[in-house]
Amino acid sequence: MSKYKTSGNKASNDSGKSEERVGRSCVRYKCGLLNTIQDVLRQRPNWVEVKDDGEWDFNWCDVGWLRENFDYTYMEEHVRINHFRNHYELTRKNLMVKNLKSEYHLFVEEFNRSPGSIWIMKPVAKSQGKGIFLFRKLKDIIDWKKESYRSEEQKDAAHVENYVAQRYIENPYLISGRKFDLRVYVLVTSYIPLKAWLYRDGFARFSSTRFCLSSIDDKYMHLTNVSVQKTAPEYDPEKGCKWQMQQLRRYLTAKHGREVVETLFKEMDNIFIRSLQSVQKIIINDKHCFELYGYDILLDQNLKPWLIEVNASPSHTPSSQEDYGMKYRLLEDTLNVVDMEGRLTGKENRVGGYDLMWNNGPVYREDVGLQTFGSSCFAANTYLGCVNDREKQLHHLFKPLPFQKKA
Repeated sequence: MSKYKTSGNKASNDSGKSEERVGRSCVRYKCGLLNTIQDVLRQRPNWVEVKDDGEWDFNWCDVGWLRENFDYTYMEEHVRINHFRNHYELTRKNLMVKNLKSEYHLFVEEFNRSPGSIWIMKPVAKSQGKGIFLFRKLKDIIDWKKESYRSEEQKDAAHVENYVAQRYIENPYLISGRKFDLRVYVLVTSYIPLKAWLYRDGFARFSSTRFCLSSIDDKYMHLTNVSVQKTAPEYDPEKGCKWQMQQLRRYLTAKHGREVVETLFKEMDNIFIRSLQSVQKIIINDKHCFELYGYDILLDQNLKPWLIEVNASPSHTPSSQEDYGMKYRLLEDTLNVVDMEGRLTGKENRVGGYDLMWNNGPVYREDVGLQTFGSSCFAANTYLGCVNDREKQLHHLFKPLPFQKKA
């Protein structure tokens, strides 16, 4: 049985009243994944792993465990788990489209309105580029459906997989002739009221083949997923296929100027908040839950950001040592925000590499006046791609826990 310790900090509850926040001298955790998060949990001071059916205070589970166990698991006040019960409302591709107020019949109308345009088909419940293909003609879909049905008939299972169709961005922003997309991390600790944090680090994922529209069957040209690019003939494991977000922001600023790039990143802020608001009334809010989302954003040649998809279980498996370091810091700061130890007051606008961007309303930068911003763009307390001096910030933020103090 773990011991309770009072940290002395006061946190604000949903009604605005302050209550004594209880920290824990020992946190029992359960983890169903064998990647970077396991390393972070094992190296966290006074966190102890429990196996099998042992009682736990914190659970970093996969969505499969959640589906099978959530409804049958009693959770005490202090317990935390890394998914909301119906997280899929935002992250399943077909449900995201539904919640963003799109209709299926618009596909046929738009297809007929734009002859010759390229479309992309994605299975709603797969990731890492699996099952994705591009097409130009409705005949391609008819042929694909026939092939798909023949394939399904050969299987014992009667399940037929659902797909979603998206208009393909034919004019992506290119660097050295190559297409890329962005992976951005957003942490939600509450939906009612909505409380969301944006991480300063992230990365751009590049294709290994120079972009052109003459060949829509080349997955190494059109899909930026690392799992796809790692199998490309030109892939260099030493160089990888990623830029850190800070490198990308410096590149764009040098080429287009600071004002243009700041507008771009504000528009991305809008995407994060509007997408979360679109499911705010649908997600089953639970004070025991939090969610670390991985947003995939594509830039077109006009530097307009497009939301491609949102991931509830973004990969934490590193593709390089640099990637491992970034993901380790991300996950460590996620635990800092969740704060099982009870070290925060609940009034912080920054914790490590996370900046609070929405707290039942927009959170503005402390160093910029509200009159600076126009009404057309959401002006958040966000620093995506900016300096991440997290260690210095955490040193000032956290005081030693009571059981860490010397007698």
